Amino acid sequence: MTNQALIDALRAADAVRFGEFELSHGGTSEYYVDKYLFETDPDCLEAIAAAFAERVDPDDKLGGVALGGVPLAAATSVAAEVPYVIARKQRKEYGTANLIEGRLEEGEEVVVLEDIVTTGTSLVEAVEALRDAGATVERALVVVDRQEGGRENVEDAGVEMEALVTAEELLADRE
Repeated sequence: MTNQALIDALRAADAVRFGEFELSHGGTSEYYVDKYLFETDPDCLEAIAAAFAERVDPDDKLGGVALGGVPLAAATSVAAEVPYVIARKQRKEYGTANLIEGRLEEGEEVVVLEDIVTTGTSLVEAVEALRDAGATVERALVVVDRQEGGRENVEDAGVEMEALVTAEELLADRE
């Protein structure tokens, strides 16, 4: 899948909106990439899963960052025929009280999937949780890199980050 085809899929899902938006880290932006629109659109989700599947090896395990990375991990798991685990943002206080959901063996290689990276904080926290649970995490695949320092923060955590699309590409030639 080409970058343009993926950009077209994100735009077709109306996932890119313009105006004044507050972001999760407290900053503001003139545009917003609505992960819930692109993750709940079957055509867009299928395109993302196919693009991610091209980038994983058959012996990889996927890690979905809750909440947005979970549908990406599930769809990519099916497309690539590899298993996945879920990295929670916080430990639940009932049942098993797991921070990592699913089967994870000590030393297993996990490729983390995330929707949008701005500062990279959620991704880095998920990587740390997975590593604490015994995983080896050296790679992350993200749908959109907003190019606001997240890549640098993720790489400082020892993780190679590959974005399917950058903000620059997504916003180019907008009408």
